[in-house]
Amino acid sequence: MINIKKLNSISPVYHGILANTDYNVNAEVDNPDAIMVRSADMHGMPINENLLCVGRAGAGVNNIPLDEMAEHGVVVFNSPGANANAVKELVLAALLLASRKIYDGIAWCRGLTSGEQSIEKQVEAGKKQFIGPELSGKTLGVIGLGAIGLQVANAGVALGMNVLGYDPYISVDNAWRLSRSVTHAMSLDEVIEKSDYITLHVPLLDSNRNMIDAGAISRMKNTAALLNFSRGGLVSIPDVKEALENGQLRVYVTDFPEEALIGVKNVILTPHLGASTPESEDNCVRMVAKQMNDFIKYGSIVNSVNYPNCRLDKPTMPRVTVLHKNVPNVIGAITQIISGEGLNIENMVNQSRGAYAYTVLDVDAKPSALTREKLQKLDTVYRTRLLMP
Repeated sequence: MINIKKLNSISPVYHGILANTDYNVNAEVDNPDAIMVRSADMHGMPINENLLCVGRAGAGVNNIPLDEMAEHGVVVFNSPGANANAVKELVLAALLLASRKIYDGIAWCRGLTSGEQSIEKQVEAGKKQFIGPELSGKTLGVIGLGAIGLQVANAGVALGMNVLGYDPYISVDNAWRLSRSVTHAMSLDEVIEKSDYITLHVPLLDSNRNMIDAGAISRMKNTAALLNFSRGGLVSIPDVKEALENGQLRVYVTDFPEEALIGVKNVILTPHLGASTPESEDNCVRMVAKQMNDFIKYGSIVNSVNYPNCRLDKPTMPRVTVLHKNVPNVIGAITQIISGEGLNIENMVNQSRGAYAYTVLDVDAKPSALTREKLQKLDTVYRTRLLMP
C-alpha cells in the first residue's frame, strides 16, 4: 500500500486514478511515500527517506523546495495547462474591463440615489464618462504561447482582434494548434510597440523578472493596456505606477494584488482568481494524480519541474531506475555494477535536466539486493528503485 499525504483540501477526483486498493490517500499520513499539495508551504518541512514524489495540483511551484527535493531523490510534478481554459476566460474578462471602463461604471452605479433627478436620468447623463473602445479591430499582443497564451491568442482572433504572438520557445504541438490568423512577432519589442493590449503568459524566471519595466513601457502606445495573469514579478510595479500617473500607460490589470497597487487609479485587481474554478481544480488533480501513479508504478516522469521528463510504459521485465547527479562517468558506474552481476541490459534510457539526471535500465533478471545496495551507495546517486512487471 502506497501512502499519500494531502497537505491541502484536494478534489476527490483522484479516486478514479489512485485506486483504494493500491493507495491510502489522506491528510493524516505519517512518513508518506508521496505528497499531494496545492498552496501549502513545504519550505522547511522535513523530507522523510521513503518520500518518492510530490504532486502539485497547479502550475506554480514556488511553495516547494525543488533542489532540496531533487537532492533527496524526490521527483516534483505540477499540472501545466490543466487550468488553461479557466485563466483564458479570466483574461478575456480582463480585456473587457480594460477597454470599456466597466469596473468604474459598476462602482459609480453603487453610489446612485434618487434625488432631484431620477436614476434613469442620472444614468443617461453620467454614462458618457465610461465610454471605452471595442476590442474588435484592435491589436492584442500575447507574450508567451504556452497552454494559456495559445488559447488567449486564438480567442483574440475569434473576437476580431489582430493578434501578435511572441514565443521563441513555442512547442511544435502548440504551433500546430495556433490559429493561422495569429501573426508571429519576431521580437518582444515588436509586440510591445504595436499592441493596444499586451498580455503576459510566461513563467517567472530570474532572467525575466521585471521584464516589463520603464524601458519597455516607454516603447508602448500611451493608450496601451497591460494585463498580467502570469506572475506578479514579471512587472516592475514602481515603473507601472509612474507610467499610469504620467499617461504613458492607460490601464494595468493583474491577478496579483500587492500593497503598492491598492487604490491606484487605472489599476484593476482581481484576487488571484485565474485557476479558481471547480473544473480547473479537478483537471489539475486528475493530471497530477496520473503523473504520480505512472511514476510510482512504472518509473515514468512527465511534467516534472526538477527532473527530466522520461515517458515510460509499464515494465515488461525488471526495471532499475536511478535518480542521480548530471556529471560525467555516472552511467558507466551504474552499468558496471549491473553487468558485474551478469545481468544483460535489454533497454536503457538516460535523460538530464540541469544538475540532475535520470537513468532507467530494463534488465533480463531481477537484480540482487547487494547490487541495488551498491548502486545506492554511489556518491553521485540520489535514489534507486526496482520495479517489477
